[in-house]
Amino acid sequence: MNTPKEILEDLRKMGIEVIRPLTEGMWQNLQVQSSLIDRIKEAQQNDSKLQKIWKQTEEGLQTGIRKHPDGSLRFGDRLCVPSGDLRTEVMSEAHNSQYSIHPGSTKMYKDLRQTFWWHGMKREVARFVSRCLVCQQVKAEHQRTAGLLQPLPIPEWKWEHLTMDFVTGLPRTQRGNNAIWVIVDRLTKSARFLPFRVGQSTEVLAEMYMRQIVRQHGVPVSIVSDRDTRFTSHFWKSLQESLGTKLKFSSAYHPQTDGQSERTIQTLEDMLRACTLDFRGAWDDHLHLVEFSYNNSYHDSIKMAPFEALYGRKCRSPVC
Repeated sequence: MNTPKEILEDLRKMGIEVIRPLTEGMWQNLQVQSSLIDRIKEAQQNDSKLQKIWKQTEEGLQTGIRKHPDGSLRFGDRLCVPSGDLRTEVMSEAHNSQYSIHPGSTKMYKDLRQTFWWHGMKREVARFVSRCLVCQQVKAEHQRTAGLLQPLPIPEWKWEHLTMDFVTGLPRTQRGNNAIWVIVDRLTKSARFLPFRVGQSTEVLAEMYMRQIVRQHGVPVSIVSDRDTRFTSHFWKSLQESLGTKLKFSSAYHPQTDGQSERTIQTLEDMLRACTLDFRGAWDDHLHLVEFSYNNSYHDSIKMAPFEALYGRKCRSPVC
């Protein structure tokens, strides 16, 4: 376990400032805030274009830019980022950091535009992503023709109707893992990526399922999966039935059903490749970060991030 000093140092490396009150006592309140916001506010004062726009706004010649109570210039509620290195830093943090792993230009723009604004932002984000060498190496041409997909009814509540699939054939790590169990909530698109070893008993998988899914989200109403022996085994079916879950197996010749698991796995594989190129190490060293990045990135099908669909707001990160 990391010491408090090591934790504070890790936060500093991520550009997060931790403020410790001067008064000492049995209880301490640590206030965590990103130093990036303060640097942008300072740079705004020295940016002639922004200051000119603000002056025109004060004179009633322009609308849109306003002064926030914290003293920063905002376009609506979005922080105005001056031209120069800060824009590059914002885009870099939103694209190739450990908590935002190489999203495509649309995802990245949709995420950034909730917090930041500058003229031509969408165009600059697209250019930045198109020049990323890691993306060029890992992004697969996802143009496989999928058979006729069967639409499933839209769920009424979160984590009641799930899809499940497995990513196998991965290099075995020091922890003994060589596969990933992908579990997706069909309503919010939030996902869990659980590492495991091929050949583990259904009892072990069932215990993992209880600890990771039922413990946090309760018992699902239905599960869509392919015809995998892990699910069709007598024990697994008995366990699901005893919990009140009705397994829905895919129709013959249509193992993808609604295609949700396949799309998630394509994204997961790309993110894992990017992680190993950027940060080195075994793939299961990065899986928790991949899961965070996936769930906190914009999804076009629900017009928000899965985390936001699940909890009502985006999860805070150092950049936004």
